[in-house]
Amino acid sequence: MRRGTIRASLGALVALALAAAAAAQQRPGVHPLSGRRIAPVMGYQGAEWLERLERVDEEEPELALNVLQIPPGAAVADIGAGSGYITERLAKRVGPNGRVFANDLQPQMLDILSRRLAARNITNVTLVQGTVDDPKIAPASVDLALMVDVYHELSQPQAILRRLREALKPGGRLVLLEYRKEDPTIPIRFEHKMSVAEAKLEVEAEGFTLAKVDEALPRQHILIFSVTPPR
Repeated sequence: MRRGTIRASLGALVALALAAAAAAQQRPGVHPLSGRRIAPVMGYQGAEWLERLERVDEEEPELALNVLQIPPGAAVADIGAGSGYITERLAKRVGPNGRVFANDLQPQMLDILSRRLAARNITNVTLVQGTVDDPKIAPASVDLALMVDVYHELSQPQAILRRLREALKPGGRLVLLEYRKEDPTIPIRFEHKMSVAEAKLEVEAEGFTLAKVDEALPRQHILIFSVTPPR
């Protein structure tokens, strides 16, 4: 009886420890450079929100990709690809001689994306499961690394930036699309927005240069970074 009570108590303690660990992983952190509060990651359970009809008007994804002028045959990394809303559009842009590396942390998201690609017979996309500090994109393998409404959720952004810098080919670009924190009227939670100043401070610390800020979109910055040349 006593042994069973001890076992039950130990089980309860283990359960509490696991719950605390899970809560700690979900609790947003603070960026060490900018002081920005890092947003929690949206789970795969919210994949339907990524496909909302309003997104066409709110984000104008085709206009965003037009601004980037992605040539046929390019290799592009879609970091935090989610359900593949942007991945599918990128695959069309790069064409049969190009390649899209669709990266996500969550295997469930990649499963949703895999089914999407199969249903549309899209064959120029490679699925990549990354980790919180490594997107698992091969060195010098992509012309463009793109994060659409993703960077602000990275729990270890500086580590990811270092890896993406390695993944870019010479002359490659890193592009962030982020809701404008400077505009309080945009109906997105504050931690899910970023200012140009925050992005510049954080990204340039890892060997990039903010080459262009394009404000063609109704709600988002298009932040285009190049790799800073060695001195």
